[in-house]
Amino acid sequence: MNDQLTAKKEEETESVINKILDVIGGSFSPILGVLAGSGLLSALLAVLTMLGWVSTKSGTYAILSAAGHAVFYFLPVFLGITLSIKLGANAYVGGTIGAALLEPHFSDLMAKGVAKTDFIGIPVLLMSYSSTVFPIFIAVSIYAGLDKFLKKVIYKDIQMFFNPLISLVLIVPLTVLIFGPIGLYVGDGIRVGIEFLSSKSGLLTGAVLGAVWTFLTLLGLHWAVIPIAIANLASGHDPIIGMAAAAPFAQIGVAFGVLFKTKDKDLRTLVGSGIVPGVLAGTTEIINYGILLRYKKTMIYVAVAGAVGGAFNGALGVKMTVFSLPSFLSIPAFSPMGYYLIGTMTALMLGCMLTYVLGYEDKNKKPSMEKYNIGLISVRKEIITSPLSGEIIPLIKFSDPLFASETVGKGITIEPDKGEVYSPVDGVVTTLFPTKHAIGVTSEGGAEILIFIGLNTMKLNGEYITSHVRQGDKVQQGDLLLEFDMEEIKGAGYSLTTPVVITNSNQYHDVKILKNETIKVKEDLLTLIV
Repeated sequence: MNDQLTAKKEEETESVINKILDVIGGSFSPILGVLAGSGLLSALLAVLTMLGWVSTKSGTYAILSAAGHAVFYFLPVFLGITLSIKLGANAYVGGTIGAALLEPHFSDLMAKGVAKTDFIGIPVLLMSYSSTVFPIFIAVSIYAGLDKFLKKVIYKDIQMFFNPLISLVLIVPLTVLIFGPIGLYVGDGIRVGIEFLSSKSGLLTGAVLGAVWTFLTLLGLHWAVIPIAIANLASGHDPIIGMAAAAPFAQIGVAFGVLFKTKDKDLRTLVGSGIVPGVLAGTTEIINYGILLRYKKTMIYVAVAGAVGGAFNGALGVKMTVFSLPSFLSIPAFSPMGYYLIGTMTALMLGCMLTYVLGYEDKNKKPSMEKYNIGLISVRKEIITSPLSGEIIPLIKFSDPLFASETVGKGITIEPDKGEVYSPVDGVVTTLFPTKHAIGVTSEGGAEILIFIGLNTMKLNGEYITSHVRQGDKVQQGDLLLEFDMEEIKGAGYSLTTPVVITNSNQYHDVKILKNETIKVKEDLLTLIV
């Protein structure tokens, strides 16, 4: 009984943490592109001024600087909008709450040298809210709860103007009185704590961040850290990404190691498609999900290489000066630039060498499969049953080129007629994406099966999808893995055509498709032949 209660509490705690991370990730993901683009522009401007090609007193500099810094200065406005959308509240009210913190009548008080003012006689401690994260997160979270309450108690015909009126009158003063100072103190406390650890042992702090950052990213937990890094930039610099930057470079290094090592054309295509966005923009999702999760040994290489590069950056005090995803193009966004280059290139080269020298495949992995004879040739096969029911469509017709080209793996797509996904084999759930749009199961015979619900459904951030298993769970063929609301997902504008692919297809002589038109759950779908 006690064990059941403990397990239930752990599940509830995990659920709360997942929801918080989901909200943070859902708030930042819509603006991550413009944040990265603006960061690269600021880095480019820094190079141009350093080379003397653009004067800091020129109009050109002022215009480009405005373009590069605008999203960061007005970050409370953007987060007010995206967070309100994520929490189901009025996005324009959320954006207005953020804008109120930057409105000239309010912000000019500090410019005039006023440290305190008052609101109906209550003292207000004045602070700068530009580029801040935590105050708007607290304010909009409270606003979302208030908005739901008002929708229940306010007469429907007057909600359009009455609900925003009440919300602004209550939330904006509460923000400058309570939520804002608390949020800023929390952010400053975290920043000071990290800088304190760095001052005591930058080497150790950097090693830990460099080693674990890849795994935080794979689990979606990096969303809890990125807001802290952005908030740190309000003080001029951030040490977190400066140290963690070694991890994505280590990932790129592992990808280069696989590229140099493999002779498989499909794998080379996959690796190449991952290296290009990683090098140019710092987006390493293809490397993480296409290589690291497929070849588990490479995770050790990434951790080691990231730790070495992170330790170097931490020991020498490397910091990020403008927000940017670590890449070759964003090198000027870090200071001291020379030390940053040495630390990140060390991580890249070490990741590459470890992969090339030690290999990326598990040589001890010997799938146990059914054997049968064709003449004098001994052949092993494994049957994969269908995880869904519906219409079978050739993989080549799927809209995503990574799947259509069989870069991710060989297999088939299914247009489901029911929103349920079942385990196609006896095995273990080895991958469950935080957004629940994709799940990977490794069979007892060693087949790595990826089931990817729909196209671009990761943008739903797990909405309309329910998971009945957790990563690491053992499953039997026919166990229910996921449920998804077909009508809601289609209504949101997403296709439900679902690829079912064998991500380690290169380990098999052939992957044969057994059905061509329609299929039911548990019917034989694929035969893997070694």
